[in-house]
Amino acid sequence: MKLVLPKSLNAVLRGWQGKYGRFYGWAMSAIWKHMNGYLVRWMKRKYKHFARHKKRAFEVLGRLARQKQNAFVH
Repeated sequence: MKLVLPKSLNAVLRGWQGKYGRFYGWAMSAIWKHMNGYLVRWMKRKYKHFARHKKRAFEVLGRLARQKQNAFVH
């Protein structure tokens, strides 16, 4: 499964990580959780076999993040 964030969104998240993550890393966890939720909702819409399986979509997202560490800023 190919999952790529748009370059503009990835650039914005990288900027937030650089600016706020250095001093307020704990505060960034809420943003990363929100981003993961957004990605799961997108996966559920794009891939219909995840439509009723939120937990499975989160597991696949985690697996993708471990396999392709450069695909996600967070």
